[in-house]
Amino acid sequence: MNAIDSEVRTIMSAMGERARRAASVLAYAATDAKNLALTAAADAILAESATILTANAEDIVAAKERGISGAFLDRLTVTEARLAGIAQGLRDIAALPDPVGDVVANWQRPNGLDISRVRTPLGVIGVIFESRPNVTADAGALTLKSGNAVILRGGSDSARTSRAIHACLVQGLEAAGLPLDAIQFVPTTDRAAVGEMLRGLDGNIDVIVPRGGKSLVARVQDEAKVPVFAHLEGLCHTFIDKSARLDMAVDVTVNAKMRRTGVCGATETLLIHREAIETHLRPVLEALAERGCEIRGDETVRRLFPAAKAATEEDWKTEYEDAIISVKVVDDVGQAIAHIQNYGSHHTDAILSEDLISVDRFFTEVDSALVVHNASTQFADGGEFGFGGEIGIATGKFHARGPVGLEQLCSFKYVVRGSGQTRP
Repeated sequence: MNAIDSEVRTIMSAMGERARRAASVLAYAATDAKNLALTAAADAILAESATILTANAEDIVAAKERGISGAFLDRLTVTEARLAGIAQGLRDIAALPDPVGDVVANWQRPNGLDISRVRTPLGVIGVIFESRPNVTADAGALTLKSGNAVILRGGSDSARTSRAIHACLVQGLEAAGLPLDAIQFVPTTDRAAVGEMLRGLDGNIDVIVPRGGKSLVARVQDEAKVPVFAHLEGLCHTFIDKSARLDMAVDVTVNAKMRRTGVCGATETLLIHREAIETHLRPVLEALAERGCEIRGDETVRRLFPAAKAATEEDWKTEYEDAIISVKVVDDVGQAIAHIQNYGSHHTDAILSEDLISVDRFFTEVDSALVVHNASTQFADGGEFGFGGEIGIATGKFHARGPVGLEQLCSFKYVVRGSGQTRP
């Protein structure tokens, strides 16, 4: 180990120990104190907006010099409106019920024992993210409200912006008299810090949440020695069934692809029922093209829409994170489901249809964290689910799946009340 790695290990180990101590306090912190920390942090973000925007402008200049892509630049950019949204997100989370101590279930046994399943915090959450500075606020707020401490490691692209937002969160903690180590931001962009977090910081990290591109998430999933909440890709599909309303098909598909092309809930592949191509294909694709979307289609698509480029096998496997969509004609809902199961990433997939039998089959057979009927895939967001925000979206099948909000950041314990019972 060289001197730099040794220094990083020392820094990270100390952060883990401080986070564990903070977590032990947060586990029983009063709801009012946590809410005060969040609202005070929201006030600080608005008060410090000029500082944050200046930091963001510096990040953007540096990112452009490195040739960052348009999708990543959109994720990195903070505006006054987005800052207002971040502040409102903190207030929304403060307004949500406190999950800690919530009785999920309660029952009585014939021997008189009273058993409850009660939500408890996970402990210390490690969040590793790239160019989304808003993750600093979302992750900090959700972990705090759910009684967890968090260690945030942002990417170099967003370092200045994230540090400025983190300073506002610390102001909130201070105003509420909560441990300042409850929300820590890793002070170095050295990649060795990521490795230390993945090893668990001497047992002090309980779960890792990666937010970033495929290479980051793949590394986390490959190397982590602690549980991971993550999705590798957001390869989302929209299927236009033969019974889909044309106006809805146009509006929803354009929103699903073009609202924000760089988010994980953006539709990447459009599937169209063969019996709908004469009525639906051209209007939908024209609407996409008018918004600047590149169309890549199969042979049937290119015959009916000559402006489309030829789709390759690789296109069906690609999360573009850009204004590009691949389009395929399918014979029926079964073939659409088969395509999604073969190429999808189990993230979010939608069906546009007025045939409830087809919808029920789609919901039953598509094995994704989110399945959607007659709405945009871009609703794959914790805020849109009423969670106030999300720390990420999980596509695994253990503990948390879909948007990870307050409840998903809790585990549980069993509380057993007796009156002197002994076991025979």
